[in-house]
Amino acid sequence: MNAMSVFSGNSNEPLAQSISDYLSLHLGRAKINRFSDGEIQVEIQENVRRQEVFVIQSTCAPVNDNLFELLLMIDALKRSSASYITAVIPYFGYARQDKKVAPRVPISAKLVADLLTQTGVHRVITLDLHAGQIQGFFDIPVDNLYAAPVILDHIKSNFSGDLVVVSPDAGGVERARAFAKRLHAGLAIVDKRRSAPNQAKAMAIIGDVKDKTAIILDDMVDTAGTLTEAAGVIEDKGAKAVHACCTHAVLSGPAVDRISNSSLESLMVTDTIPLSEAASACEKITQVSISKLVSEAILRSYRGDSVNSLFV
Repeated sequence: MNAMSVFSGNSNEPLAQSISDYLSLHLGRAKINRFSDGEIQVEIQENVRRQEVFVIQSTCAPVNDNLFELLLMIDALKRSSASYITAVIPYFGYARQDKKVAPRVPISAKLVADLLTQTGVHRVITLDLHAGQIQGFFDIPVDNLYAAPVILDHIKSNFSGDLVVVSPDAGGVERARAFAKRLHAGLAIVDKRRSAPNQAKAMAIIGDVKDKTAIILDDMVDTAGTLTEAAGVIEDKGAKAVHACCTHAVLSGPAVDRISNSSLESLMVTDTIPLSEAASACEKITQVSISKLVSEAILRSYRGDSVNSLFV
């Protein structure tokens, strides 16, 4: 097999370093600068000819900068004669814009998929896509990993007694049901009405949460409006305690303040997105790493083994 190399953009260097350490590889040398007008300059500073290269880059905030940085790195690697390029995107930005919700709007997730494909990437590894069907937007293989093993370990280690897994909306029911089955826990659903982007109003709880420890499960937490509203409704319905687990900690705008002032007792997130200083300082927020999971997926992809076996 060709040699394996791991490179990282600027979006999530701590995660990239953890992955390279697990793989016992040094993180490839790449210089990424910005000109005074904001243009990004990329230079790969070591030989990658005929190598299989994995580029780790979350397309989190600043989303457009990190996305374009990834595209330029892929192009630089392709022009440096890398034999196979895999984009490892722990958090896939624009994933929420996966369909037309109004006339004359783009399907942005499809456009990002086209950009990556046309730039020359051969495979994409990502984690907990907001909508699984985004895999079909690509004309190349996509491995959509799940943070479920990491989240389940956290729940089993920190919670006991009468548990109920709560989906914050109808779209997350399948995920919540799978977790409830593995935890031998109850299932509840929040009936949510969204009035505008990033604005939601939780209306009712479907299911029994009274005198139980409720764990709200979602793929991401952005402004935390949905999450904190749901926590309040669950508490009003008699839950003993309310916690939350989310894969992607977007935490934009007033999110940290909302979480700090909410009835949530804790929020577990993964390191697909690095935490801001404010989020790191929040006592309610705990971060766990998905580096081992992603590293194993990289190894299996490189060796030609089954990635799906990680979740069986």
